Amino acid sequence: MTGLSGHATLPLFPLNTVVFPGGQLPLRIFEQRYLDMIKQAIADETPFGICAIREGAETGSTAVPYDVGTRVRITDWDMPQTGILHIETVAQTRFIIRHQHTEPNGLLIGQVEDVSAEPAVPVPDGLELAVEILRHIIHEYGDAHFLAPHELENAVWVGYRLSEVLPLTLSIKQNLLQMNDGIMRLRILTEFLKKHIN
Repeated sequence: MTGLSGHATLPLFPLNTVVFPGGQLPLRIFEQRYLDMIKQAIADETPFGICAIREGAETGSTAVPYDVGTRVRITDWDMPQTGILHIETVAQTRFIIRHQHTEPNGLLIGQVEDVSAEPAVPVPDGLELAVEILRHIIHEYGDAHFLAPHELENAVWVGYRLSEVLPLTLSIKQNLLQMNDGIMRLRILTEFLKKHIN
């Protein structure tokens, strides 16, 4: 993975999920370390990082995350009952964790470097199936689940959205996140679709 620029300190939220740039992820927060993190992010209007878990669990002792995650920002929040926060997030850029440490409260803090955004590339001939499947999924689930604009002619955007919604294992999603080749990502997803449609 290449194209690194800048570095920052970022609170990290290890989860059993992968979020891709431009995606949305609702979260229900109840552990104190993450409640504190989210309250600070809301107050300061700062992002935090979501990383898939390589070892460990979402709750309890600090999990070991994969090195590549996604910076997200909070777009909305609600506290339906004391001690539980519901937040809406939108994913921004990918990052690589260069160093990390655990705070006394169990919160993981990473020194991260942002990964340059993948430039848009046209969907090549032979991969139109992926576009048609995604178009159908968007129609089924509704526009609200997919942030506008819908870049159905952009192989990177189509690949990101399919990577999020298809029933892939966590490790495969992580590999797709770490790829810096939108065409190759879409080829892999198209092969997956062909196997499961036929």
